[in-house]
Parts: sequence; structure tokens; C-alpha cells
Amino acid sequence: MFGSDPNSGGHTSITALIPTRFVWPYGGRQVLLSGSFTGWTEHILMSPMEGCPTVFQVICNLTPGYHQYKFNVDGEWRHDEHQPFMSGTYGVVNTVLLAREPNVPINIFGADIPGNMEVDDAIIRPIVPSDGVAQEGISEAEVQDSRRRISLFLSQHTAYELLPESGKVVALDVTLPVKQAFHILYEQGVPVAPLWDFGKGHFVGVLSAIDFILILREAGPYESLKDVAVKILQHKVSTIPIIHSPSSDGSLPQLLHLASLSGILKCICRHFRHSSGSLPILQQPICLIPLGTWVPKIGESSRQPFAMLRSNTSLGAALSLLVQAGVSSVPIVDDNDSLLDIYSRSDITSLAKDRAYAQIRLDEMSIQQALQLGQDANSPCGVLSGQRCQMCLSSDPLHKIMERLSNPAIRRLVIVEAGSKRVEGIITLSDVFRFLLG
Repeated sequence: MFGSDPNSGGHTSITALIPTRFVWPYGGRQVLLSGSFTGWTEHILMSPMEGCPTVFQVICNLTPGYHQYKFNVDGEWRHDEHQPFMSGTYGVVNTVLLAREPNVPINIFGADIPGNMEVDDAIIRPIVPSDGVAQEGISEAEVQDSRRRISLFLSQHTAYELLPESGKVVALDVTLPVKQAFHILYEQGVPVAPLWDFGKGHFVGVLSAIDFILILREAGPYESLKDVAVKILQHKVSTIPIIHSPSSDGSLPQLLHLASLSGILKCICRHFRHSSGSLPILQQPICLIPLGTWVPKIGESSRQPFAMLRSNTSLGAALSLLVQAGVSSVPIVDDNDSLLDIYSRSDITSLAKDRAYAQIRLDEMSIQQALQLGQDANSPCGVLSGQRCQMCLSSDPLHKIMERLSNPAIRRLVIVEAGSKRVEGIITLSDVFRFLLG
């Protein structure tokens, strides 16, 4: 774990090596790793992960500093396009910068990682030093300064910036039967849809997978991003329609876009990506800041109980828990509290498939059976498939969490223990904005 500098003369310079996990999550029969840390001559054999044969990993002890690496997959040299890369002497190579202190997060914004392997693509670094003294976080003044900068950015930019260059928005007529509307949500793959009243000539509400929002919460295209985010948080909705009316009396409204927290977060990440050093708060590990909901530790009575379910729990019990606990999702775990899957409110729309809702009894169907209803015939069986379970580590810096959650397909990250995947907590989009906005 330590190396000595041969050029140090009579003095021995000790450099702590940093255990670094490399992951190739794209399959193959044999995957090798090579890089600047092996002199590009040694090829390190990577091993498939237990339970995930298409994901290969290996841990190497590297010196602090800048490294390049590539993967040899079944005899073909490849790089991971979802990690930082550049063109070098050995073609296109991935790069990694390791901080000189093992407990200092990397000062770079990472790209979105597909699937659920983010937990296995982390650089391992201790948060508590060997002397047992907890790492000191940033000062309250730095936290407030970071919040002020983000708030200023959001106040100076409008909802118009959320509009994509092209896209579609699904709206439903209020006269549409509820069951038919339920099928449309499922078929279109959307969790919510605005409701249009032809008689009144404007939007009157929003239909979601779980209930009606009777009073429409909307925003204009010239409202600030901060105002839009605050509206979403205050009214506890996932989206707010951006509506523009060309006339002064508000008639003939035009539905431009459905604004969401993920779209606003993407604007924040894009703006501060190359100046993240000016926001110290973004470099902090999430375990050091008051963010998300965490599983209470042994002997800790101040935190609220953390809701988790077993895969054999009835669908009726799961739905009741979602409503009673006022949460949007609940992790599904095994007997060791290791993450298996997650059940969310949006999964309710899968009951519309083949009119399953008319044939099932909520107390007789398990969560696992309910989730299988939403799987396509060609989708892989088993847990932790596709985009369903998105995980992170307690040592991940805030900016990495923000980049992940700016993906509209990801609404929450389950915090797990590296290796065992034991659930430690959960972070949602709403948690991030409540923290950033103070």
C-alpha cells in the first residue's frame, strides 16, 4: 500500500496508494485493463461481478495524480464513453485524476452512467481517517455562499430555458374516461398529463398515476427557474406546465412544456460544470451534509424510521405505505437489507397493461409479481435491471449526485454500502433542491 521514491537519496518518501475500482459494465467474454499505471505493457484481468455477469471490475492501488487507461474486450481495445476520455499516444483513452489526499473528492463533474453500476464505479476513499477523527466539512459561510450563487443563477434565468428544441407534450381532455386516461399514461410512458377543458378554454388540472391534482399549478415562460422550482416543491408535484397565452386576457393558452426539477437541475449543472471550484459545497461528500433520508444507526433515536419492504410484501401493503409515509418510492431489500429493487408510485401505471387491474387482488399479489407486469417480454429477468435501481455511495460528492439526478429518467438515488449494497438511505430530487435553496 506504500511506495518509495527511488530518487529521494538517503531519505525515504512514502506515498499512500489509493484503492481505485475500475468497471466495464458493457459485457464481453474476457475483459482486460491496461493503462499508464502499468506502463501499457501489463494487462490486468477483470472479474465478472457476482450476480451481474456482464459487469467486470478490478481494484488497483494507484498513486495520487493523473492516469490514463483502456479496456481490452475480447481482443479489441475500447474506452468507456460515459467516463472522461481524451485522444493520446494510445488512441482514445479514459482518464482519472486522484486527489493527493484520499479523503478529498475529485474536482470534476462526471457524465451520466447508464444502468445501475454507479455504485461499482466509485473511487474508494475513507471518510474517517485512521485516527478516528471525523473529517471536517466546509464552514456555514461557504455553504451559504454556494447557496447564494445558485439562487442568483436560478433567479436570473427563466423557464424558457427548459424548453427542448423539439418534443411532445401529452394533454388529456377532461371528458376522457379515467380508465382510458390511465391506459394513455401507460402507453405513452408518461407519469402525468395536463387536463384540458374545452368548454372553459384552458387547462384545469393534472392527472397523475396516483391521483388528480384539482387545482392546476402552472408557470409562465418568463418566470424565473427559482420560482418554478419553489412552486414544484411547495405543491409537491413532479411537473408544472409552462403555459403561454398570446392574448392579454389569458385566452387561447399554449402548452409549451412540462417543467420538472430534473430539467432545472440540468441547467444548474451545465452552468457550473466548468466553475465548480467556486462552489465548495459541490465537492462535499453527501455523508457530510444534511441531505436525503438515512437509515438510523444503532442507538440513534433522533431519525425517523426508514421504510423498506421485502419482495414478498403484498401490493396492497406497498401502496398503503406509499400513501401513509408520504413518499414516492420504497426500496425492496433482502433479509440483510441489501437492495434488490424499488417500488415507486409511477410503477402503478404498469397495472394498466393488459387490464391487469381488473384481474388482480391487491392483498394476493406480491410486489415482485407487480413489477414483473411492467417488464417487456425481452427485458432481462431478475433484480437491478435497466434504469430502475439507481445507486450511489455515501462518499460520493454532491456534484456527482446532481449530475445523476439531472437525468429525467432518474428521480432518486438509493445510498448503499459498497460491496454488500446494504441500503443506507435515499436521496431525491426534492431533497437536493430543498438543500440548495436552504
